[in-house]
Amino acid sequence: MASGSAIRGSRVGAGPMGEAERGEAAPRFRVSYWCSNGHETRPSFADDGAVALPTEWDCPRCGLPAGRDQANPPAPPKNEPYKTHLAYVKERRSEVDGTAILEEALRKLRGDE
Repeated sequence: MASGSAIRGSRVGAGPMGEAERGEAAPRFRVSYWCSNGHETRPSFADDGAVALPTEWDCPRCGLPAGRDQANPPAPPKNEPYKTHLAYVKERRSEVDGTAILEEALRKLRGDE
């Protein structure tokens, strides 16, 4: 004999059994975006008018930015190579400035000041 507390035909954690129990889906519309590789992406947005559409969308196939104009998709981002701390310092200071700062630091360490 089966347990009296179980509901026949369902399992623990089972969700609603149909659209009627979940409610009606919000009206939606699709917008096309194209990347520079020619891939089309069509995400859907709620049709309530409160959402401002994004100008760019990431392409799920290649990861490049995609825009709404098929003839002029956004350019791929430039990837700058990794710079060391020394490279950033050399951008800000000339060789003469670096030598002067080094000499000043060495004088302080030696106790000349």
